[in-house]
Amino acid sequence: MRTAYSVETVRAAERELMARLPDGALMQRAAAGLAAACAELLGRVGRTGRAGRVYGSRVVLLVGTGDNGGDALYAGARLAGRGAGVTAVLLAPDRTHPVGLAALRRAGGRTVQDPAGAEQAVRRADLIVDGIVGIGGKGGLRPDAEALVDVIGETRTPVVAVDLPSGIEADTGEVRGTAVRADLTVTFGTHKPGLLVDPAREYAGSVRLVDIGLALPGEAELEALQHADVAALLPVPGAASDKYRRGVVGIAAGSSRYPGAAVLAVAGALRGGAGAVRYVGPAGDAVLARFPETLVSTGSPERAGRVQAWVVGPGAGDDADAVAAVLKAEVPVLVDADGLRLADRAAVRARRAPTLLTPHAGEAAALLGVAREEVEGARLASVRELAERYGATVLLKGSTTLVASPGDGPVRVNSTGTGWLATAGSGDVLSGLTGSLLAAGLDALDAGSVGAYLHGLAGRFAANGAPVGAHDVAEAIHKAWRNITP
Repeated sequence: MRTAYSVETVRAAERELMARLPDGALMQRAAAGLAAACAELLGRVGRTGRAGRVYGSRVVLLVGTGDNGGDALYAGARLAGRGAGVTAVLLAPDRTHPVGLAALRRAGGRTVQDPAGAEQAVRRADLIVDGIVGIGGKGGLRPDAEALVDVIGETRTPVVAVDLPSGIEADTGEVRGTAVRADLTVTFGTHKPGLLVDPAREYAGSVRLVDIGLALPGEAELEALQHADVAALLPVPGAASDKYRRGVVGIAAGSSRYPGAAVLAVAGALRGGAGAVRYVGPAGDAVLARFPETLVSTGSPERAGRVQAWVVGPGAGDDADAVAAVLKAEVPVLVDADGLRLADRAAVRARRAPTLLTPHAGEAAALLGVAREEVEGARLASVRELAERYGATVLLKGSTTLVASPGDGPVRVNSTGTGWLATAGSGDVLSGLTGSLLAAGLDALDAGSVGAYLHGLAGRFAANGAPVGAHDVAEAIHKAWRNITP
């Protein structure tokens, strides 16, 4: 499992470690990892098509104040020692890390301070190292730094960010103005939340974690499941299992206008690990035509028979009665799509059994009473606020899906998906899949996290770099499941 910690936690761990190490030792550890990553990137085929190498390459360091600038200077000194021509652009000359600067100059590096010289150096560079702002940066970049970032955007020069790209906010993943777009981010000790959460994540490029010996507490701000974590959570039937012991998931979805939503939700549910799927709604004929194994009934969800979890809302139109009936059930309930619009907030909060809400950014904005842009710009804060306000676990869909439960525990982040999953009906498949995991016995946080992971992976397999339909994603869930399990 990957974890990300807050700036405050990281700084406390750094202070504790520095108290036990010689002066400058921690920065040298970071610089060594940064220099190695830069050398590796320079060793690949460069933008000119010629074979890259450290010796003779032109490396430009963008150096601000603080430790990130010091890391860049020390790394630059190491690269200069291997024959690179290293130029440090000093954005705050009076507050540049003095020992790091002296190390660079001893190694043969040079410095520039004037805007014209800085721009010329950036345009001629083979590699740019972003050490402008550290993890405490807030509120965007200063105008002189913005001007250089704009110049970088006009070139195809590879960029390596020190700890995180300058201009993004480490704790929140927000981007409040111009920010560096890195090809590679070399981060130290632990991931920072902004490296895993959009919109900041898209600025980070590939992320490399360098171990510098930090001792971090057990509970992180963010968790990102990996294959082994998901494999350990997937429901596996035993010798004594039958379809009822494996769990039965109820699907209350679809309408005369949107029968396909019901079909897709059932498709996801049938592949999610539960032993049976009960469908209630007006799209029974369409469901049976595609999936004859479904247990179809008409009338109220209360009369459908026993289930271990419910999914309500996909394509439901204005069927508020079905939503209200499902919310009264004393089993885990997943509410999606139209169900989010129709659900009574007080009824959601009053539930004793687990509740999982699965909005996209627009639906989350409606639930919070804010503009969609506010949710998209502050996804981490938004999912936490939704979980607290509704007293429910919330799965906020998007390019990085977030899953949060009420309280102070870690938020789960998932990035297994692909842009091709932005297609009609994809969310219906996710709802059915996740509801099936609830019925099989996973709690809401685990069901949401595992469902998002499987769904994203299935989307990758189904698309394989080409357009894909929601039904293709459902069909690929079994492949994703097999890929995860040993």
